Order: sequence, then structure tokens, then C-alpha cells
Amino acid sequence: MTRFALTLEFDGSPYQGLQRQKHGPSVQQAVEEAAHRITGEDAQLLSAGRTDTGVHALAMRSHMDIEKDFTPFRFMEALNGQLRPHPIAVTACEEVDEDWHARFSCTGRRYLYRIINRRAPLTFGRNRAWQVSPELDVEAMQRAAQALIGKHDFTTFRSVRCQAKDPVKTLDLLEVKRATTELGPEIHVHAAARSFLHHQVRSMVGCLKLVGMGTWAESEVAEALAARDRQRLGYNAPPHGLYFVEALYPAGD
Repeated sequence: MTRFALTLEFDGSPYQGLQRQKHGPSVQQAVEEAAHRITGEDAQLLSAGRTDTGVHALAMRSHMDIEKDFTPFRFMEALNGQLRPHPIAVTACEEVDEDWHARFSCTGRRYLYRIINRRAPLTFGRNRAWQVSPELDVEAMQRAAQALIGKHDFTTFRSVRCQAKDPVKTLDLLEVKRATTELGPEIHVHAAARSFLHHQVRSMVGCLKLVGMGTWAESEVAEALAARDRQRLGYNAPPHGLYFVEALYPAGD
């Protein structure tokens, strides 16, 4: 049995999220079915994080245990061949120790949220970013975001369907800044933590957008956090602007 660590890139638009779902297609299902066609084995894909319907990934770390003899390169090439035409790619594959676990060995996770701040309809950015037409005050959003950094009870920013036992999380980074991409100017929200609650990033971004529009004062983000009440949430940003960027592991893993 060989444990392969995979790095997955995917467009989440056609899927009901990363994990298998009874009510629709998932990234996990697509990868497991591809592996079955190659090996004849019912291998399970386990990943560093979960994603909602429509959420994307630039570098999701996952692993699979395979009995059939493969080199990492051959397994990656075979998976990519079988995954076509799914918008999923295995961008890296390596053999790891049997005690390495994509989820439980992970020590940090990073997300990016993309906002395209313009009035003209999106073409290339459609389903890849959140379009907000009114001009946003990025500096105010950045100042308000600082109240969320550190160890807090994030109940306000937690989905009612969240399965985490504890709403207390430590947010290491929440940064709002302007960015220039090949599609033009954007606003990027970067978030990093050991782990996140369900909808936490989207909920934080939604409230920061209200600050950027002037609908909320900067202080209201801190007040919403202190309330520890989901009813105080201002807005939940849509999923299609969110990207899982990176999973972090101890040195050597």
C-alpha cells in the first residue's frame, strides 16, 4: 500500500463542494472514480479542508492509499487523463509516509477571496469572483479587519450548519488590499489560520464589504464579533469568489 499526497487545483462551479454529497457531484467523487478506473480499487480521497458549492482551490492537499504499483508521476498522469473533461487537475503527486495525513497533519490553511469592484458585467471573471458595483473603501475595510485577528469566539461568523465543536478560533491573518491581475484591478482578502469554521471567511468578507460601502461603520465589525450572535451577521459573501490557496505542514512533511 502506497500513500500518495496529491495537490489538486479545481474550479468548484459544477460541484456541490469538495466532499462527497448525496444530492450532487463533488470533487472527491470525481477523483475517486478516476482512481477506480485506473486501479480497480475503492480508494478514498482525504483532504486538508472542505469547500462549499462553487468554491475553488488553487492547491488543495489530499491523499489516497493505493495498492497497485505506481510511481508518483505515473499516478498523477493517469489521474489527469481520467479526470478529463472535469475542471480538476492534479498539479503535484508524491509518496509520503503512512502516518502523514492531509487533514490531521495540516498546521495551517490559507484562503483568498476575490472581489471585482466595477459596474460593467463580468465576462472572464464570471463565477470566479464577486462583482460589487459601488466603489469600496479598501483602506476602511483593512482597518476594520484588524479587529478579527487573534483568538476569538467567531459564533457570529459561523454557519448554523457548522459541525465544529468549538467556535473559538485563532485568526492569524486577515488582510484587504488592492491587486492588479490580467483581468484588471481587483480587491483581494487574504485569510490564514490553523483552521476555520464553516462559512467563516465568507461571513467576514461580507461584513467587510458593508464597511467598504459605508453601510457599516468600521467599529461594527468588532461589535458583531463581540455579540457572538449569528443574527448580528451583516452579510455572507457568495461562494464563487473564494479560493483555497494553501495547506501548511511541518517542515519536511
